[in-house]
Amino acid sequence: MSDSRPIALDAMGGDHAPHEIVAGAVHAVRERGLAVVLVGSPRVLYEALADHDATKEVPIVRAEEALEMDEGALASLRRPRSSIAIACHLVRRGDADAVVSAGSTAGIVTTGRLRLKGQQNVLRPAIAVALPTLPAPAVLLDAGANAEVKPEMLVQFAHLGATYAELAHGIQDPKVGLLTIGSEAEKGDKLVRRAHELLQGSPGLNFAGNIEGHDLLTGKVDVITTDGFTGNVALKTMEGTVRYAFSELREVMNDSRLARLGAVLQRARLRELRRRLDAEAYGGAVLLGLNGTVVIAHGASRAQGISAACQLAADLSAAGVVPAIGDRMANQSRSHRLW
Repeated sequence: MSDSRPIALDAMGGDHAPHEIVAGAVHAVRERGLAVVLVGSPRVLYEALADHDATKEVPIVRAEEALEMDEGALASLRRPRSSIAIACHLVRRGDADAVVSAGSTAGIVTTGRLRLKGQQNVLRPAIAVALPTLPAPAVLLDAGANAEVKPEMLVQFAHLGATYAELAHGIQDPKVGLLTIGSEAEKGDKLVRRAHELLQGSPGLNFAGNIEGHDLLTGKVDVITTDGFTGNVALKTMEGTVRYAFSELREVMNDSRLARLGAVLQRARLRELRRRLDAEAYGGAVLLGLNGTVVIAHGASRAQGISAACQLAADLSAAGVVPAIGDRMANQSRSHRLW
């Protein structure tokens, strides 16, 4: 097991909490060698751990309240002792390296901002999601934290995403694209046009210009910056398209004996394609711009997805994403003062 501080896992958040969350924690500890602490109701979690004969392997931190999946940001204020709040508190106190939760996205974002606070010089935290492009994933942000933004925020999202792409995916000098309705600089509303101007003049940023929706999975750029409303719609559209495509593919493969034979012959490649397009394989989204690492797993995550989210959180913490963002944003602030 790792000698680092544990990952604080919100055991009460998610469509399949707490049992799939606990199973994911056990997998992360046994198969990945990670240190994990479960946050939630001790009685419920102890019973779930007992099912895996893991009561001595995974510690529990008490939290008697939990945010429901359908609750919004205000629930974070009404339940200051919720499992996600306690998990964030562990990171703020230095007792955990990162937070992982499959709970309500709005609740996680609001609680993270309240408990961990935004990093200095960061206007708003943003949700970053890895898209399954080749040869390396592209980073899309914001994916839902900020429905309304200012041009300066889109520039900051680009810097947050560039830091994430460099440290999480090993991409040197990542290319940044601005998501809008046309590749020309003048396309888009006033917000996007002003953001384009600022991105062109932002020091230390490899801005490649505007991109459109059909460019999201082509690998044209490494970082895609947009507002949270547009980013979330784009992300959900891609997820739905992937599910639809695989559903249709299954029907085609079962349509005839010859098709079934072809599917058997291509089984390994089809399995790899499905794994690459599976959102859970990437471990989840990352809330960047806070004084702590926060990974938001998919609400429907099963054990494997939770385990992958814990691995992502541990990797980001070890890579020093939070201090790297702090350094980058401090440099940007100094550059602007010189203008």
